[in-house]
Amino acid sequence: MARDYYEILGVSRDADKEEIKSAYRRLARKYHPDVNKEAGAEERFKEINRAYEVLSEPEIRQRYDRFGEAGVSGAASAGGGFQDMGDMGGFADIFESIFSGFAGSPGAGSTQRRRSGPVRGDDLQLDLKLDFREAVFGGDKQIRIAHLETCEVCSGSGAKPGTRPRTCSTCGGTGQVRRVTRTPFGSFTQVSTCPTCNGNGMVVEEKCDACGGKGTNQVAKQLKITIPAGVYDGLRLRIPGEGDAGQRSGPAGDLYVQLSVNQDSEFRREDLNILSSITVSYLQAVLGCRLQVNTVDGLEELTIPAGTQPNTVLRLENRGVPRLGNPVSRGDHLITVLIDIPTKVTPEERELLEKLAKIKGDRTGKGGLEGFLGNFFQQR
Repeated sequence: MARDYYEILGVSRDADKEEIKSAYRRLARKYHPDVNKEAGAEERFKEINRAYEVLSEPEIRQRYDRFGEAGVSGAASAGGGFQDMGDMGGFADIFESIFSGFAGSPGAGSTQRRRSGPVRGDDLQLDLKLDFREAVFGGDKQIRIAHLETCEVCSGSGAKPGTRPRTCSTCGGTGQVRRVTRTPFGSFTQVSTCPTCNGNGMVVEEKCDACGGKGTNQVAKQLKITIPAGVYDGLRLRIPGEGDAGQRSGPAGDLYVQLSVNQDSEFRREDLNILSSITVSYLQAVLGCRLQVNTVDGLEELTIPAGTQPNTVLRLENRGVPRLGNPVSRGDHLITVLIDIPTKVTPEERELLEKLAKIKGDRTGKGGLEGFLGNFFQQR
């Protein structure tokens, strides 16, 4: 059994036309499928539209009041139907005024006519590879781009010098054409690009020879850009105004430089820290020493403490990656110590190590050099 239309709109049976219209606007905005994604919203929206179609027309409302749904059940599908209703244009105006602000809804943007004014140019993207140290310290890079620039001959109008574009007679300069389709649920406005002027709003009758009427030319140019210190793989830099030129004196788009950083054979990056490794002999690990190690800043002295164990991580402070936007602040360089234990030793070395093993009181049960070295690196 159909619900009462007055109940659907939430108005009394003696509500006037303005009350019904106001209730419809409020409920239609709330339950429109492009606005309300809840289950049942679409069916509720159809109910609201059906109720308004009946109650907004005095004659049909009178039949509904007298006979209920049976008095209007064929109105929406009959040949004469609501398409002949005198107030159908008013219904369309209400519908468009409610939903013109919602992208994707029927008639969205139809009340906001596009003028033939300035149009911003397209953005461009360029992929750029950097070496590891370039990403760490940044610097200037020369790149080559191909983009659209405003034609110098016609100043971007596309018209031959001495002539001017005229307003498109098809769309009146809006760049859009509109077609209204009437349905049982209201009037839907379809907006499309004008086929005569391709959305420009202007028609060039005598085209500029330099640009063929486009108003722009494809130009290749060298560009110097600055890479900030501390950039990372996947970062995108924006270079304002280096995209394609705009139309009709519109601003140029932007150039986006997508960075990728090559791997380094010696260094790895972890956030702001740089990671590497160094291999020392077992004697250097036992006795300790000072070594020159490679960093992104060049050679630095590193102290290996006596008794250093395998995979010990030593830190060189402030030798990591500069913080992006604040290059004074840097991470650290973390160095993992690897220890080279020989598989063979000379007789003299073995004799000395055996004596050392006895002095240390080796009790591993393995005996000899292997027992001493294994015990040293496992127990210290």
